[in-house]
Amino acid sequence: MTTLFLTHPDCLNHVTPPGHPERVARLEYVLNAVKDLDLDRREAPLASDADLLRVHPQAHIDAIREAEPADGQAKLDSDTFMSPGSMQAALRAAGAVVAAVDAVLTGVAQNAFCAIRPPGHHAETSTPMGFCLFGNAALAAKHALDHHGLSRVAVVDFDVHHGNGTQDLLWDEPRALTITSQQRPLWPGTGSADERGAHANVLNVPLPPQSTGADMRAAYTSQIFPRLRDFDPDLVIISAGFDAHQDDPLAQLAWSTEDFRWLTIELCAIAAACCEGRIVSTLEGGYDLDALAASARAHVTVLKDCAP
Repeated sequence: MTTLFLTHPDCLNHVTPPGHPERVARLEYVLNAVKDLDLDRREAPLASDADLLRVHPQAHIDAIREAEPADGQAKLDSDTFMSPGSMQAALRAAGAVVAAVDAVLTGVAQNAFCAIRPPGHHAETSTPMGFCLFGNAALAAKHALDHHGLSRVAVVDFDVHHGNGTQDLLWDEPRALTITSQQRPLWPGTGSADERGAHANVLNVPLPPQSTGADMRAAYTSQIFPRLRDFDPDLVIISAGFDAHQDDPLAQLAWSTEDFRWLTIELCAIAAACCEGRIVSTLEGGYDLDALAASARAHVTVLKDCAP
């Protein structure tokens, strides 16, 4: 089988104000970084309201649709914006994770990477925030559980910022284990170790500023990997944010590109042991363009190498 690579030109039409870190160039750099890799490349479909209703109420979907401006930018909060085309981009991003889950669980692909924007892991049940409109990773988990009938799905989020949205959307879902590592203290301020979910289904592993790749490897080896193995998921979903890189301007962790490669290798090995290697990964943060490109390429290359 192959690695499915889902993206869509519509994701380039979500335009933020000049100087905003979540900019069109992020996706352009990722696409350029992997252009020579042998991947099963497909265009992301549009998510339907029925898809989004797995994690968001209709009022939230309608509010996002109505907030899209006819021109310029609409400001949803201090750092979350919409432009003409943002709703279409967000529907492609959500549609990508749904299609990726379908492909991986039906044997069309061994694993999948969704090169999309806007990202999703900060979007809460009824609140867009942190550059995010819809909760893509949580939607992937709920689609796998409810549509495909899986018993257990794990979400692993290694973005430098806590995935408060994913945690919120899956807080009451006993079939989903949400695991996040994040710098703390750092925006959005959530993600303490005592946030455990309604069913002890959340594991937060805060890392202090200046934590290195060695610190990350120790935390994952001692805390995250054992919990993930014990949960024995039927599918692993990765919120792949690359802003823990030492060159990223929005945080103060000190991981390298090789750290992201190592982490992907280890997650692939656990997935191989638990769920026949089934992984769906979706792009979250990463704001130094060169670091983002190099780290995303390393991540996707490992996924490809794990899909013989």
